[in-house]
Order: sequence, then C-alpha cells, then structure tokens
Amino acid sequence: MVFYFKATPEVGDYTIYMGIDKFENEELIRYGIPEDVWFHVDKLSSAHVYLRMHKGQTIDNISQPVLDDCAQLVKANSIQGNKINNIDVVYTPWSNLRKTSSMDVGQVGFHNPKLVRTIRVEKRINEIVNRLNKTKVERKPDLKAEREAINAAERAQIKAQGREKKRREELERLEKERQAEIRSYKGFMVAEKMTSNKDIASGSKSAQEIEDDFM
Repeated sequence: MVFYFKATPEVGDYTIYMGIDKFENEELIRYGIPEDVWFHVDKLSSAHVYLRMHKGQTIDNISQPVLDDCAQLVKANSIQGNKINNIDVVYTPWSNLRKTSSMDVGQVGFHNPKLVRTIRVEKRINEIVNRLNKTKVERKPDLKAEREAINAAERAQIKAQGREKKRREELERLEKERQAEIRSYKGFMVAEKMTSNKDIASGSKSAQEIEDDFM
C-alpha cells in the first residue's frame, strides 16, 4: 500500500507519497524515477517520503513550502522524531540512493554525499500535518508497470524530438539548395545573357560603314 498526499496548492500540483512499511519502501527505492526526491529523518527511524518534482526541476529549487510539507510529513511518521523538537530531515534525489545486498530491508546509502541536503525541523506543525492528511489517498499501485510506462513515454518523446530535428534539418538543407540555385541563376543571367556596353559598341557599325552601305 502506498499513501499519496498533495502539497499545499498555492505552490502548484505536487504529489508526495510514502510506503506503508519497510518492505513497501524497497519497492519505492527500486522503481523511482529521476524526478523523485527522497526524505527521511536523519539518524532516526522514519517513513521514506518521496516528492515527485516537475520536469526540469532540481533539488535546489524546491520551494520552501513544499520542503516544509515533506519534512513535516516525515517527522509525523517517525516514532522517535515525532516526540522531540529540533530534528534534521535529510533529502536527496532518488537516483542518489544506493542499495546493496548487505543492507537491511528499507536501508539505503548514498552514491554522492554532496547531493544530500538537510532541513532543520524545530517542531511539529499540526496545521501542515492535518492539511496533508486530509488529502491522503491509499492505493496499491503496480510500481513496476508505472515505471515502465514512464520510461516508454520518455522514449517516445525522445524519438519524436529526433524526428522533428531531422525534419528541420531537411527543411534547412532544401532551403540552402534553393538559395544556392537562385544565386547560380542570377550569376548565369549576368554572365551569359546580359550584354555590356562594350559588347554593344563592338557590335555596332561605324558611321563610315553606314555611309558606305548607303552608297
């Protein structure tokens, strides 16, 4: 079972989600996508909370209200963290999560510690937690199928972009050929068809010749 939440609507349409237990967390780790950001209470047990960012967005331009929503949800779903103030919540891109066979179920590490960010949560804010819980929806998704569908859509988009690029390149090639033909035609007109004043002079009869013809 996966729980889905909606971030504060003032900042746009963002989905936040988390697994029901550590076994579900394993599936979320396996089938995340590059737009997912993982949140967890630092050094304490807590739920694994994910934020699905928008395309092109990075971990460093997530708005503060969205970060607060994710951090509060993580704190509220930590047995220890929910009882104390001034805790740290760490977050990092899903792609930075490292999982090895020697790790326990639900346990993760990081490929690059420099991509891990920290947000300090002074206390639980019930207003935020209650608002998020009102948007809560429980679903049992086929995470593998969802991941494959997203990958297929991305591949189709890349192919479409490739076709569009080739189409533009072909149009540019044809336009260059057309312009070259126009320049060639203009050059032909000047070189072969146009008559210069010199040509006219050389081809005209002199006054004496005209007089001789007349006589």
